[in-house]
Order: sequence, then structure tokens, then C-alpha cells
Amino acid sequence: MQSKEALFGKTYQEIKEIVNELGLPAFNASQICDWLYKKTIREIDEMSNLSKKTREILNSKYVLGLVDYHKVQSSIDGTKKYLFPTHKGHFIETAMIPDDPRHTVCVSTQMGCKMNCLFCATGKQGWQGNLTAGEILNQFRNIPEFEQMSNIVYMGMGEPLDNVDAVLKSLEILTSDWGYAWSPKRITVSSVGVIPAMKRFLNESDAHLAISLHSPFEEERQKLMPVQKAYPLKQVLDEIRAYTFNRQRRVSFEYIVFEGLNDTMQHADELVRILNGIRCRVNLIRFHAIPDVDLKTTNEQRLLDFQNRLKDKGITTTIRASRGQDIYAACGLLSTKALNKAQ
Repeated sequence: MQSKEALFGKTYQEIKEIVNELGLPAFNASQICDWLYKKTIREIDEMSNLSKKTREILNSKYVLGLVDYHKVQSSIDGTKKYLFPTHKGHFIETAMIPDDPRHTVCVSTQMGCKMNCLFCATGKQGWQGNLTAGEILNQFRNIPEFEQMSNIVYMGMGEPLDNVDAVLKSLEILTSDWGYAWSPKRITVSSVGVIPAMKRFLNESDAHLAISLHSPFEEERQKLMPVQKAYPLKQVLDEIRAYTFNRQRRVSFEYIVFEGLNDTMQHADELVRILNGIRCRVNLIRFHAIPDVDLKTTNEQRLLDFQNRLKDKGITTTIRASRGQDIYAACGLLSTKALNKAQ
């Protein structure tokens, strides 16, 4: 638990305000951002083009703020799962998925999750709090594969748009010239469809959006996803239709395929109907079993039939490869419930 505030995770505007408050020269702000996001330092004292006095002033009030991972697990398929401590004394999990030549990091945005989706292990542990922008970015910055990363997905623990301020701040740092200068085309943010925050995300960011859909029938979706009651799927889709996506920005829909529940041709046809007019991709995902949940993934032939039905109707549809199952790093499996109990 650190008492001093972290510089890492601050925006350029925030750094400018800090520099001003400390009575430092204005040009220090761009120098500090350069050290934070374009170099690989670990301490404020390594900011060698700042005067010794300036570094002493910064050290008296702040820390750099990078936090090492606590533990790593490696899958037989090359996926790695990193365990990071948080400022509140909890833990979060981060998945790194290699897929030559791409490397994707799947970051968490919350400690646990409030959404309580039936099929998700994270939701079963409850909610312990939001991550800061720095804690979100620390997962990307502080893994050994950092410099190999080609894509970032906000699909780890938590509902990203339930922590929209920190998520938008982290995206600003990732995509700004003074930050990591990443193209937003390399970043995807997932959501169950928290409408007010989704509208902010669409207007204040250029990253891709992925909506967790899982059933085209609203009553059935509500059994899987309680958020359906607060933000009905029809309203979510209406908001997406109202937004003009350019060819540089993509919306996709995540669809976990459960045996005997949402894997029929009627479901496929209804998906086609409700997505009519939205230029999108559907990602079909195999369900990964979690304790005390009586759901099963559909068989491979049915999965292929479902995909072909959507493709025949003109919807770009992929089946997402399951990665890291043996270390519980695959979709829906991230959880630190046992660690929370152990404390």
C-alpha cells in the first residue's frame, strides 16, 4: 500500500497541473510524460534530464507508480496469466495471448464485477472496487512482453464501462502523442451495454466496441445477464445504430454459445434480424465451465452450423479460439475469489 500518489496513469493535463502546483518550469510536464510513457524507467530519479532539485521535489510528493506482477502462470498454448496486486490490497488477473505475429494483452478494469452474468467466474466473486487508469495501464506496461504487444482488449475482470472515467483516461494515455501513441484500431473495449457510459465511450474515444450479447431474445438474455433489465438489448442496439461508425472503427458482438439454450437456428435468424443495418462482426465463443453453473458449451458441429447460418445471411462471423483454458485464462474464467477469501 503506497501513501504517495502515482505519476504513472496521469494525463498530460494532470502532469501540467502538478508541475504548476509544485512551482516547476512548465516544460517539465512534457519531459515527465516522455519518461512515463516513452521510456522504461522504474524510479523518478531516472528522469535524467530533470534537475536533481526537481526530482527531489517530485519524490517528496509522488512515486512513479509501476507495480510488479505477483505471479505468472503459463499455458501449454503459450498464453500467460499474470496476477497483479492493487491499491486496495486485492488482486487482478491479466492475460497475455500470443498469436504470431500478434500479441494481445487482455486487461482488467475492476476488482471483481457487479454485473453477475450467469456464465462468468469474475461476477461470482462480487465487486471489490474500480481500478485506476494507472492500474489498468500497469497491466500492459509491466509484463515482460510489453514491447511485443500489438493489441489491447479490455475484456478481463470487470465491466469496463462501469469504470468509464478510468477507462477513458487510460485510452487517452494509450492513444495520445504525448502518451504511448497507439492507434485506437489496436484497442477493443468490451461492454454488456451500459448505455450512458457507452455513449460517452463512443463520443470520447475512437477504440473499437465489443458488446456482450449472448442471446437475441430479451427474456432469455435477462436470465443470463441481469443488466438486461436496466439496459435492454433493443435500446443498446438503437444507440449503436444512432452512432456513425467510420471504416476505421468497428463494432462487434460477443456470443457465447450454450448447448440447448442459445444455439438453435431460430437464435441465429433472430440475431440476423436484430443486427440488421449494423455493419458488424459476430464472435462466437465456446463456454468454459465454471463451478455451480449448469451450462455446457455447444458441440463443434452445431457451432459451425450456427456460424454458417450467420455467414449465409451476410454477417461476418468468427469462432474465437479458446486460449489458456488449462490456467483458467480463457473467456469468462478470470477470478481472484480464492485470494479474496484467503485474506
